[in-house]
Amino acid sequence: MEELLFIQQDVLPPLFRGLLVSIKLIVPSALLGLIIGIIIGILRVFGNIVAARMADTYVVIFRGFPLVVQLFIWYFGLPHLGIYLDPISASVIGFSLCSGAYHSEYIRGALLSIKRGQLLAAQSLGFSTVKMVFSVILPQAFRRALPGCGNEIIYLIKYSSLAYMITCIELTGEAKIIASETFKYTEIFLIVGAYYLVLTSVASWLLQRFEDRLRLPGFDHYSV
Repeated sequence: MEELLFIQQDVLPPLFRGLLVSIKLIVPSALLGLIIGIIIGILRVFGNIVAARMADTYVVIFRGFPLVVQLFIWYFGLPHLGIYLDPISASVIGFSLCSGAYHSEYIRGALLSIKRGQLLAAQSLGFSTVKMVFSVILPQAFRRALPGCGNEIIYLIKYSSLAYMITCIELTGEAKIIASETFKYTEIFLIVGAYYLVLTSVASWLLQRFEDRLRLPGFDHYSV
């Protein structure tokens, strides 16, 4: 009984506060990361040689540097250049740019999977490259890339826990504080694990619903 009261009164309120901060990190990072990934993926496939090389360099850097190193650069490194970011802003920037690099790989692969005949047909109808990409190629490619992009969003939910490394006290940060004060690491981090399990389960369900909404009858196996 005493243990339940401790969890109810001393554990759940700060964890819920941390959960709200985690959501504030995850939602904008997921949206910005997807947008960045789409732009970079398009540049890598349809951009001119300079744009494609720059996009490739971006992907190499942000996939190659550990995420925690990127967060340290944004939060602790930029002040040496006179740029100061609060922990939430630094975290969102770090998560978005890193996530965008991975999203771009899924988008690039999906764009390359579209049959060349569709590109030639669009060009023969007088479509510009921009109109061809956004009207013909990208809608199909996005459907194909969505499962992979959904996976990256699930990963984002979990690696958002790194934000506490730059003093952004989200769900894991709150748990670390409580555990350090009470030494009840097992109980507290089991609860935190349950929170993340719920977050990833809800995200998976929403992504599956979104994928079902975008699915076209007769094209389930991408036979185009």
